[in-house]
Amino acid sequence: METDFQIQCPYCGEFIWMEFYPEDGLKQDTIIDCEVCCRPISLTVQFSESEDPPYLDVRRSQ
Repeated sequence: METDFQIQCPYCGEFIWMEFYPEDGLKQDTIIDCEVCCRPISLTVQFSESEDPPYLDVRRSQ
């Protein structure tokens, strides 16, 4: 199952690699700071119990 994700910062557009693992939970929420502009990014990844690809939501954190 895919665990590496390339996300794009919703502020500056920089691409960032993240790793999520389904054994840490089927739904995971986290906030990270962009490595370039240092603004907070809210990330949600949801893994399926089937072979469906993971769902990834990237947005500006409030």
